[in-house]
Amino acid sequence: MQLNKISKCLSLILVLLILVGCKSKKETTLLFVGSFTDKKPGEGIHVYEFNTETGEASFKFTLDSVTNTSFLKLSKNGKYLYSVMESQMPYHGKIGSFAVDSINGKIDLINIQDCGGLNPAHLEIDKTGRFLANSNYSDGSLSMFRINENGSLNPHSQVIKFKDSSIIKNRQEASHMHSSNFSPENNFLFAHDLGADKIRGFNFDITAQDSILQNENQIIMKPGSGPRHFTFHPNGKFGYSIAELSGKITAFNYIDGQLEFVEDYQSYQKQQDIYRAADIHISPEGHFLYASNRGPEEDSISIFSINLDDGRLNLIGHEPTYGNHPRNFAIDPSGKFLLVANQFTDNIVIFRRNIKTGKLTKLSQEIIVDKPSSLQMRKYSINL
Repeated sequence: MQLNKISKCLSLILVLLILVGCKSKKETTLLFVGSFTDKKPGEGIHVYEFNTETGEASFKFTLDSVTNTSFLKLSKNGKYLYSVMESQMPYHGKIGSFAVDSINGKIDLINIQDCGGLNPAHLEIDKTGRFLANSNYSDGSLSMFRINENGSLNPHSQVIKFKDSSIIKNRQEASHMHSSNFSPENNFLFAHDLGADKIRGFNFDITAQDSILQNENQIIMKPGSGPRHFTFHPNGKFGYSIAELSGKITAFNYIDGQLEFVEDYQSYQKQQDIYRAADIHISPEGHFLYASNRGPEEDSISIFSINLDDGRLNLIGHEPTYGNHPRNFAIDPSGKFLLVANQFTDNIVIFRRNIKTGKLTKLSQEIIVDKPSSLQMRKYSINL
């Protein structure tokens, strides 16, 4: 009889422990905002907690006394944040690595390295999380970094500089590397040269000591297009380039390191004399593609559905960004919201995204922050 009572008590204690354990976990989504700071030390990176039910954001942290932290990239595991620093300056910029404190919603500096060139514009991390690629816009170069286990960066192990040009003399007088993307299988890196109208493909060899990028293979884009950013489809079969100077999106088939042209699509709603197309992303479920258009006469997000059989796009419509110069935007991890950073009007506009139709509905709340230029979002599971 006594043993039965003890057994029941132990069972009750076990159930209580399980319940307490369940209650000690919390899920939170953090939003990291990188900003231009007018080329002087200022409030460069902001962190917010984002509510994936209401679309509301609550301020958590500001990193002050940094200069032009204009592009951010989270590590795959979310433990580390990397930022370009001192972009658009007349000397070499830098790359900073930060530890993410997901419990308190803040970041702590780990270390800083020279970026290997002028005006770092974009960061990309490979699928293993051990290598970081940096694109230097002003002197047309790519630099590669090894990432240590603690998230810190080693000095750059490889810098490749390019000499090239194209037909728009005030924008394409020289090579301008604007971004890069590792291939779905992580064997290749594709770098987008706005100044030369080329996508430069490289073999990516993680076993190499110094020359991690090898055997350049050039993909020639249409003259005057200015390839800027790129995204692979989650299925690994398609790729999409956004061209800043022509305002067009190019769809590709992707097969074993090769990009095969499919079709061009106009991203802007209206024809213009000057185009400034900027960013491009695909929704988490892979059904819709979005792109940002930065004036001079139209600030909008273009919305396309994706044919999953052949990768072709079908225009759904355009949504104004309710601000000027939407340099960067992000889709939250739940896929229910799309956030747009309007650099020239100091606001981040929040849209609720219809997962079935892809359409966007503006919410009343927005985030006010000086010159936002880059957004990163991630959901964290926190043990309390």
